[in-house]
This record gives sequence, C-alpha cells and structure tokens, in this order.
Amino acid sequence: MSDKYTRFDAADYLKDLDDVALFLEVALEDSAEDPTAVPHALGIIARSRNMSELARRIGMSRDGLYKALSEDGNPTWSTILKVANALNLRFELHTVA
Repeated sequence: MSDKYTRFDAADYLKDLDDVALFLEVALEDSAEDPTAVPHALGIIARSRNMSELARRIGMSRDGLYKALSEDGNPTWSTILKVANALNLRFELHTVA
C-alpha cells in the first residue's frame, strides 16, 4: 500500500487575522537569527490571502511582490511596511523589562 503525501503549506492554515498575527510574531522572534524570516512569513501570509489584490493595494506587480517576498527576495523595509499595512497589521515596539 502506497501512502500519498501532500506538501505542507503554512498558508493553508492561516484562517483569520489572529492566526496571521501569531505567525508573524513567531517570524519576528526568529528574525534575530534569520533576517529573512519576516519577509518570508509575509510571503506566506500574502499567499494565504489574495496576492493579486494585495499587490494592487501596495502598488506593485503580482510577480514583483512574489519575488520580493520569496525565500530569495530582498524587499525594502518600505515594502514590508506596505504589505503589513495592506494586511491590516502593524509593527509595534514595546520596552522589555
């Protein structure tokens, strides 16, 4: 008997904005060791939403947004902020005691 496996895609499990926020929070924690963690997470989040609509809202082409948020992408901080804003998210800083 042969088992069939499907490729895991985190985008399939980001059902609501709370899931998205938690996913991005983990990426922020990981970014201390991996600076690509946040852009990559935003790419996964964008795929879980409507990538074409998101690209239109931030003024980029769909392909350009895919490329910027891919594992090999190198988006500007401005692009990261625009994507987060278009997803109704924002980055906040808090003091750590």
